[in-house]
Amino acid sequence: MNVSIRTHRRLAGTMMRRLGLLCAVSMSMVVPGLAAPNATTHATAKQTLVAQANVARPFDIPAQPLEDALATFGLQSGLQVTVDSALASGVTSESMQGNYVPQDALQHLLQGTGLTYRFTSPDTVIVERDSSSGIVPGVMGAAAAGAAAGAAAASNGDSSGGMAGQKPIKVPEIVVKDVKHREELPPEYPGGDVATGGRLGVLGNRDIMDTPFNQTNYTSKVIQNQQIRYMADVLNNDPTARASASESTGADDFSIRGFAVNNQDILFNGLYGVAPSFFNSMMAESIERVEVLKGPSALLSGVAPGGSIGGMINLVPKRAGLEPLTQFTGTYISSTQFGGHADLSRRYGSEKQFGVRLNGVYRTGDTAIDNQSRESALMALGLDYQGKKFRLAADLGYQYQNIQGMRDFTTVVAGVPVPQPPNVRSNYDGPYDFSKPTVYYGTLRGEYDLTDNLSAFVAAGGSERSTRYSLVNRTIINPQGDLSAANFASLNADRTSAWTVETGLQGRFATGPVKHQMVLAYTTLHRDWRRASVPIPRPASNIYNPNFGPAPNLALQPDPNYGKPLQEAVLSGATLADTLSILDERVQLTAGARFQMIDIQQFNFTTGVRTSNYEKDKATPMVGLVVKPWKHVSLYANYIEGLQQGPTAPLTAANAGEVFAPFVAKQYEVGSKVDFGRFGTTLAFYQIAQPTGFVNPTANIFGVDGEQRHRGMDFNVFGEVTEGVRLLGGAAYIDSELTKTQGGVNDGHRGIGVPTWRLVLGGEWDTPFLPGFTVFARGTRNSSMFLDAANTQEIPSWARLDLGARYMFLQPNGKPVTIRANVTNALNSGYWDSNTFGQLTLSDPRIFWLSATVDF
Repeated sequence: MNVSIRTHRRLAGTMMRRLGLLCAVSMSMVVPGLAAPNATTHATAKQTLVAQANVARPFDIPAQPLEDALATFGLQSGLQVTVDSALASGVTSESMQGNYVPQDALQHLLQGTGLTYRFTSPDTVIVERDSSSGIVPGVMGAAAAGAAAGAAAASNGDSSGGMAGQKPIKVPEIVVKDVKHREELPPEYPGGDVATGGRLGVLGNRDIMDTPFNQTNYTSKVIQNQQIRYMADVLNNDPTARASASESTGADDFSIRGFAVNNQDILFNGLYGVAPSFFNSMMAESIERVEVLKGPSALLSGVAPGGSIGGMINLVPKRAGLEPLTQFTGTYISSTQFGGHADLSRRYGSEKQFGVRLNGVYRTGDTAIDNQSRESALMALGLDYQGKKFRLAADLGYQYQNIQGMRDFTTVVAGVPVPQPPNVRSNYDGPYDFSKPTVYYGTLRGEYDLTDNLSAFVAAGGSERSTRYSLVNRTIINPQGDLSAANFASLNADRTSAWTVETGLQGRFATGPVKHQMVLAYTTLHRDWRRASVPIPRPASNIYNPNFGPAPNLALQPDPNYGKPLQEAVLSGATLADTLSILDERVQLTAGARFQMIDIQQFNFTTGVRTSNYEKDKATPMVGLVVKPWKHVSLYANYIEGLQQGPTAPLTAANAGEVFAPFVAKQYEVGSKVDFGRFGTTLAFYQIAQPTGFVNPTANIFGVDGEQRHRGMDFNVFGEVTEGVRLLGGAAYIDSELTKTQGGVNDGHRGIGVPTWRLVLGGEWDTPFLPGFTVFARGTRNSSMFLDAANTQEIPSWARLDLGARYMFLQPNGKPVTIRANVTNALNSGYWDSNTFGQLTLSDPRIFWLSATVDF
């Protein structure tokens, strides 16, 4: 027998409507949603119920039998609640008083009962056992799961939902956590900075407590509240993954667990070859999640086109939420950069099946670095359809950047100590270096439920990038900071075309007491890279007293449409993996293998002649174990490999031209994850060994005999540790060692650009003396590193302090305005940083960021 309760309350307007204002292009795309709807009475009522589901309202429910408590909840929330009487029999709920979002109130009532809930429509909820496989549909699930964070959003200063000054509910866990659909985003963790799960390549989205890997999934709240403009800056919150290039370079350069991650290897919506890259920084305003997986990932996503093995970074684009969103943010960045960001979304259809999300950004002006200006533009459109059996999403984007006075990486001659850094505002590369990348990109991803337990998925994506730039490789030749006349200076034009496909099947079944979640997938990436280059002179100079010389003749600038081949790559592979679970998924074993094919041809871009042809294949395994000895604790272990193109013996070796199998980086990892309710921690210990090749000087034979080995520890903390106080950060330790080096001369030395310790801790405090006012601080400490394998060129340790504050208040119409102020490198610390290739970059100076976000 079922008890069904439904009561309609008077209409309550929502306080937080999502943001907006758009230019003519934006308005033309979504103008139907801005006009007063010409709809039936039934459709209007449906929209009202959807709005009510996300409005904070008063609840007064005493402790009583759960069935009676749910009846009272239905009367006070305006939702229809259905529960099997047998499940509610003998169960008593806790009392609850105060103003809450309905989904938060329901979570509070069900805590400790062993029951959970799922939305079957915008106004209908079913209560069932926590171990059930009931699933929240894609759109409703995101709204319901995010409600816990939404209840506290206003008091956190976030304009995505909630009520000003409202206290967050202390719920021991996120109840709505089952994810059936591969593309359904896991909910946010309490505090809203980090999500409870993310994409694991072809395996789809998984909860972090159910995965045998260390993954941190940053949300758009972090991006907005920290005023992040480029994706790389999200990693300033992570101790293990770091961006080793300053914004002044105009490009991204990363390392994870001490190994390089090329910015060409960033995934967009789970696909390589789509995100803007190469002398380009992916703008952050259209990104919903930045998912960082620590460690190799060949089985999950295949070979990265740039050969990265340290980890995987995936960007998840924004989608339309249930609530209409119309928002505009005006921005200022020192020295004189001004701009605006418009964000608009709508959902259409009787069940809100169709979604449209549009982001438009433009800013321009001088940066805080001498002789440097930056212009950035973005237009990103996200479309989605959420049906009962079929789901489809499309993303189309355009990004343009123009950096004048680019301050690029530099190197130091072997044996010369690293000089003191110059003034952080100075620009030793001068006003003439520039980068002008233009990128068009897009993806299409669909999923169809063939049966209740079997779904088929397919995705396709691609990008077209053209870049005009002036590149100067500067080398410091003495401790006085003198720069040689440029080793390589040129006017360049690159054009890259890439397209990729992913397809497969995912099924659930059982063999006796063992449950299975199996995936069979195939991926392929095709990329064509062309370049044209014209050499230009650059005089000798000095990092403290630069000599720029004459401006280059831009009439010589080549056209990217007429470049000659530089590289053609085809990376294809098939994956078969199965997650076996027993004891109500408290023990999970994931095992699989991938067969990877690598076909890369290199060309001399001056002559167009092919210089190498690499064709190899490799099978790579993975096994991972998750054990949950207690409900809120996960212990895990994994073995997984990373693959990259193997070397070819050089012409000077006795075995010249010999092509070696792909390099295999091997990782062993153990760790634990603890969910304390409102905050969580992860702790991991790992070893990664990556082979290296060199010529044996005695036999003059090139071989893969060397190794770079990292043994390390990752610790992360995130969430709300106490009411109104949120933490985000952690610590990373890496014992880096070179072994079996050529002649043994560098045995025992540390790898290039690998710090022993990196500490990052950021915190937010919602001040009690001024509701809506939040302060932020983050400290970063990076230990010393070496610029060379001989460990003779040391880069000193450095520290940085970032500060911020925001204040949210309501307009007379009840809609929010949020004022944000941030300062990065508040103490104006000057220091060198390094990537894993032995290149130096100078820290950015103190930068001020101001913005005002208005809801309409």
